[in-house]
Amino acid sequence: MQSQLESIQENDPSAVLQQTWVSYNQISYEMKRAIIVAEDSKFVRHNGFDYDALQNAFKKNIKQGKITAGGSTISQQLAKNLFLSSKQTMGRKLQEAIITVMMENVMSKRRILEIYLNIIEWGNGVFGVEAAAQHYFSQSASTLTKEQATYLAAMVTNPRYYDNNRQSQHLLNKKEIFLGRLHSANIP
Repeated sequence: MQSQLESIQENDPSAVLQQTWVSYNQISYEMKRAIIVAEDSKFVRHNGFDYDALQNAFKKNIKQGKITAGGSTISQQLAKNLFLSSKQTMGRKLQEAIITVMMENVMSKRRILEIYLNIIEWGNGVFGVEAAAQHYFSQSASTLTKEQATYLAAMVTNPRYYDNNRQSQHLLNKKEIFLGRLHSANIP
């Protein structure tokens, strides 16, 4: 969060960080489902790694000749966001894997999801689901609807871009796809 804020402040010195921690029970059921559909459909069933997603990402990256897909689970993303840099190196990926195993062994899926939803970026200086709900909808994360939750979940891959392009057709299309898949999400 701090490094992102410093990056934003290079262009806008008055920028501030928006983040308010909320407990798992203060996050709408729909938001929990939406983020799982968008980021990690097997979240409650895996041990921190989705080997099918990793294999598919590897094949896609080989085909594209560059890294275009990641295949990381929510647990892996949380490990990276909490403890590591965003550099794409083998050493960092190894550290991420070790931290992911440790987190999966000491935390419940519910706690992992709670922390993840409270720290991920949702726009320019906007971190966590409560700040996102306030920033985009002027309401609490506990009251997010299916439509609002899937909209926010669709933003996660490129939050600063979507913060400035809120009616992007790509964003709106992703939101509709996630809305159609929402029924399949299993939450802890």
